Amino acid sequence: MRNRLLPLLVASLPCLISVEAREPVRDLKDIQTLESKVAAISAKVLPATVALLSERTGSSGSGVIVSEDGLVLTAAHVIQGAESILVVFPDGKQVQGKVLGANYSRDMAMVKIQDKGRWPFAKTGNSKNLDAGDWVVALGHSAGFDAARTPPVRFGRVISKGPGNFLTTDCTLIGGDSGGPLFDLDGNIVAIHSSIGKSLSNNNHTGIDGFREDWERMLAGETWGSLSLNPFANPEMPVLGIGMAMMRGVRGVIVESVVQGSPAAAAGVRTGDVIRVIDGSEVRDGRELLQILAKRQAGDEVKLGVRRDRGDIEMKVKLKRRSELFE
Repeated sequence: MRNRLLPLLVASLPCLISVEAREPVRDLKDIQTLESKVAAISAKVLPATVALLSERTGSSGSGVIVSEDGLVLTAAHVIQGAESILVVFPDGKQVQGKVLGANYSRDMAMVKIQDKGRWPFAKTGNSKNLDAGDWVVALGHSAGFDAARTPPVRFGRVISKGPGNFLTTDCTLIGGDSGGPLFDLDGNIVAIHSSIGKSLSNNNHTGIDGFREDWERMLAGETWGSLSLNPFANPEMPVLGIGMAMMRGVRGVIVESVVQGSPAAAAGVRTGDVIRVIDGSEVRDGRELLQILAKRQAGDEVKLGVRRDRGDIEMKVKLKRRSELFE
């Protein structure tokens, strides 16, 4: 990580020097010090940065564990419509999580890992003390969980505060990062990624102090408010446009419903079909289906292997963005 980060910081030296922040960067030595801090933070908090997948709604995003018993903070739009969610660790370990409470107006939510254990976690800090120009580190499972790499580390600055509990940074984020953590240079969580800007480097985050204010209500399972900054769960994620069902003993994903006007409907997918293969890769359950789709782009054409009435058929589906389908 260190060898990859230093050239990036050196190339950015002219603009970094002009930034007024608590950690000024004046020369190469300052950059090396800053690089060491970012590398140390990343190594420390990486195990607590998880991917969140909902087999019911098809949404995917990120989260961060904040307690040894498995309490996870994320964005409300990531868990919207889900009662349970799959929690995937960077090493591929998977556990079930229960969705607790959420304040949709602040795009904040809590999930609790159901398995008992001593889980890796990161400490929470303060967001109200942040100023424009302060350095921050962003993690998240960009484009969904990928077993071939760990969550990418992004480095940037606070651009502005507001509205309300929100703050803006220039950390580069994409779909899948929503719900992931933002850290200060002490390695404390200061915010959770909320809405991702069109430029990818102008993004909103909900401050950790807002979580602290609503902590007990969310922990108790209370849900309130309405989404205003990001009404869709990962709007850029490619989708088929189906409702998924699972049945013990059935290999594949049962199509429980087909959204009118969706890619699946256009391709001829029917309720009751069982999707067993995508582009030659076996699909055993909804989790694997979501992980495969998260690595595709809207507009991509995929081949589905479908079991229907005891026979196997193949059909081509051109994926759409979630926002195209549900706007």
